[in-house]
Amino acid sequence: MRQMIRWSYAVVLSAFVALPLLAGAAEDPPNPFKEDGWAKLPDGRKWGSTGAVDVDRNGNVWVFERCGGGTCAGNNVPAIVQLDASGKFLKTFGAGMFVVPHGLGLDRDGNVWVTDAQGKDGKGHTVVKFSPDGKVLMTLGKPGVAGATDDTFNQPSDVAVAPNGDIFVADGHGGDSNARIVKFSKDGKFIKTWGKKGTGPGEFDVPHGLAFDSQGRLFVADRSNNRIQIFDQDGKYLEEWKQFGRPSGIFIDANDVLYVADHASTAKLNPGVKRGIRIGSVKDGVVKEFIPGLGTDPDSYSVGEGVAADAAGNVYMAETGGMNVRKYVRRK
Repeated sequence: MRQMIRWSYAVVLSAFVALPLLAGAAEDPPNPFKEDGWAKLPDGRKWGSTGAVDVDRNGNVWVFERCGGGTCAGNNVPAIVQLDASGKFLKTFGAGMFVVPHGLGLDRDGNVWVTDAQGKDGKGHTVVKFSPDGKVLMTLGKPGVAGATDDTFNQPSDVAVAPNGDIFVADGHGGDSNARIVKFSKDGKFIKTWGKKGTGPGEFDVPHGLAFDSQGRLFVADRSNNRIQIFDQDGKYLEEWKQFGRPSGIFIDANDVLYVADHASTAKLNPGVKRGIRIGSVKDGVVKEFIPGLGTDPDSYSVGEGVAADAAGNVYMAETGGMNVRKYVRRK
């Protein structure tokens, strides 16, 4: 009897200890941030749906936006925008090249990588590498062709480049699109792919965002499965985290601080979890800070799908539905 009591106590205690990791949204962590008025585009241009945001080594902010609306199809508005940390416009490029701008990432040399998540008129379903000045350096996929072969994508959501130059693509955006990670060498040669649609380890349902930590682990925002999955660079499954909500955007800074944008949780899709940006550490998985979404209805809070942070800890949010880019700074 005493042995059973001790065993029961141990189970309860272990569950209590694990609680911060498993139920990260039960009580919201503090929000030490405030919004900073930011990012005016020139010549009266308005933001479209902004799918992604990243910050380069100089602290400048790169945004991939949908040409002032919900799509770039049929217009010649440049989709890639660079601003400085104060929101001053610096440059733009990528006019007439995309259908639905989606993912964006920077490599160690400052090159800009983007994904076009739909196809039309011989464009889209591609990953494109630009120099910082807007020169096309590489295109992966066949423009306008949806597929699941070694050289095609079907609605690629994001791209991330490892320190050694290997390229990782989150290929798929729900429905009958793909649900996999595709790995290429730095010169664009196919290496391998892993994953399929499902809920098990190494399976995906909308692999929406990618980021690497300092150990080289690949973090995948497995959005419709309400989890982050973590892999090594050969595709070996390591673990999953559900305490960061229903992740759309994911960013890891040089100090291994993890920023996750949840713009899709609802009472039905992810009960008890609020929309917002959760901030923690890849070292322990504990959610320490929370920037809530904008609005009054938790099921329709406006939150960006893209998130990034600069070296000073300022947070940038690419707001898709709200068609904006927002900057959050720490309260003094």
